[in-house]
Amino acid sequence: MALEKPYQDIPGTTIFDADQARKGFHLNQFCMSLMKAPNREKFLLDERAYLDQWPMTEAQKAAVIARDYNEMMSLGGNIYFLAKIFSTDGLSFQFAAATMTGMSQEEYKKMMIEGGRSPEGNLYKESDSNG
Repeated sequence: MALEKPYQDIPGTTIFDADQARKGFHLNQFCMSLMKAPNREKFLLDERAYLDQWPMTEAQKAAVIARDYNEMMSLGGNIYFLAKIFSTDGLSFQFAAATMTGMSQEEYKKMMIEGGRSPEGNLYKESDSNG
């Protein structure tokens, strides 16, 4: 029996729960492999060949190659594991987060310094769920 997940109603948010952890297990394990320099070198030399060593779905592999972090998260990737990919590419967490929001790095930085996104209008997908 599936657990009720009221948090699925938060727009623009992927919650990393047990189901996501199961779905993204191999994707996240691949990410963790990038903690070792020889693995980073192999990955950057031939990304597809390196990814094919992992029992990930084709969608997960395509998202990694495209560096589509939002898609990787929807496919079970955890942002803290995915950080290994953008670190391998020499990118900052701030840069990656900005790309995930559709903002420039400077716009994202300014937004965060000013306190982040406003919760107004962003609490729930269903208007009657806002209470």
